[in-house]
Amino acid sequence: MTQGSKTSRDSFSSKFGVIAAAAGSAIGLGNIWRFPSVTAENGGAAFLFIYLLCILILGIPVMLSEFMIGRSAQRNPYGAFKKLAPRTAWYITGLMGVVAAFMILAFYAVVSGWTLEYLYQSFTGNLVDKSSGELQTMFNSFRDDSFRPLLWFFIFMGLTAWIIIAGVRSGIEKVSKVLMPLLLVMLIFIAIYALTLPGSFAGVKYLFNPDFSKITPDVIFKALGQAFFSLSIGMGTLITYGSYIKKRDNLAGTTLSVVGADTFIAILAGIAIFPAVFALTDVQLLDMAQETGEALMFITLPSILNNVPGGQILSAMFFILLAVAALTSTISMLEVIVAFLTEEFNISRRKATISSAIAVSVLGVLSVLFVGVFRFLNFSSVNILLPLGGLLIVLFVGWYLSRKFTIDELSNDGKLSSKYIPVFLFLVKYIAPIAIAMVFIYGIINAVRA
Repeated sequence: MTQGSKTSRDSFSSKFGVIAAAAGSAIGLGNIWRFPSVTAENGGAAFLFIYLLCILILGIPVMLSEFMIGRSAQRNPYGAFKKLAPRTAWYITGLMGVVAAFMILAFYAVVSGWTLEYLYQSFTGNLVDKSSGELQTMFNSFRDDSFRPLLWFFIFMGLTAWIIIAGVRSGIEKVSKVLMPLLLVMLIFIAIYALTLPGSFAGVKYLFNPDFSKITPDVIFKALGQAFFSLSIGMGTLITYGSYIKKRDNLAGTTLSVVGADTFIAILAGIAIFPAVFALTDVQLLDMAQETGEALMFITLPSILNNVPGGQILSAMFFILLAVAALTSTISMLEVIVAFLTEEFNISRRKATISSAIAVSVLGVLSVLFVGVFRFLNFSSVNILLPLGGLLIVLFVGWYLSRKFTIDELSNDGKLSSKYIPVFLFLVKYIAPIAIAMVFIYGIINAVRA
């Protein structure tokens, strides 16, 4: 079951290409704005410790499971389950991943388009010398103006589709090899600059000072949720990318590299943001910086960045950084849909990409015009489809696939060490299903209460 039926199927050409593409899928807007704030608010280094523990018991096993399913079947998520579990209903799990990618891309590309608007505003100097109140008004005005959000949305979708049409090796891998190092270099530069500002060390202390008194069951659930959603688990992207990984590659090593890169970028983002906040010694901005979501990215951070020396350049770099992080994620989501169409309906990559982009754009336009559509797509995909998909994936690997199949696939038919596999199987059979189910139930209850 390790070889696909189509010998001409595209694949990644190098280990670095695999890691860059998969890390690009995992590293998105949430790494830049959500992780630092959640860490700072919930115990600093104490939260980070729990988060890393959740990565070990949940993130790594689920990601490795998805990579294994994809590479063993050499198919898209739907086709992978059809091949590995013929004449069963497991294919619904893969179909859920395709649907989740479709729905998430429709609203994620909208927010990604906002990064281009603010990149433009940074270059033109329109964010300079504006108070937080003025930036709030500016953001509300932009979001309520249908034309500009639609314009940037279509530009972002067009760029995403252009990369996907080029193929796995010439499109996704080639672009990821450029964008991911660029993202890392820019983030390191911003972090170093922030650390040189007077008073910046207080920001580092605020972010990483361990406060175990804040660790509550609610915080543990937040850490579980952050670990789950930070790694793009459950939406079919990792199964799809896994299908492009060559048989000789070490899946465990690739998984550890991707998880390490994702976590490192998230921590580095915190080092880039909070020292600058404390360097300003502005209590209002400090309070604002604890926000998550749109307010932090498009109101708080411009307030911070444009109040430090060289702020206009720094602001432009930051929004380039956000756009790059968003683009590496959107191409992975669109690839899930395109792989499904090309393999299950036997149509060309170009036609599949164009038709997928058009279909997603229809839903994206509705997300721009109607906030209710945006919120529905966000809630249903993030709180239902992703955790449910992740739960079914670990149940499939832990309880449906045979132990021998798993050992053969992860050890590359005995060529690699298999000592860690019993631990992996224990986690996917018992620990991960319970943890994901808890995250799923907790998310639903919180959403209902809200």
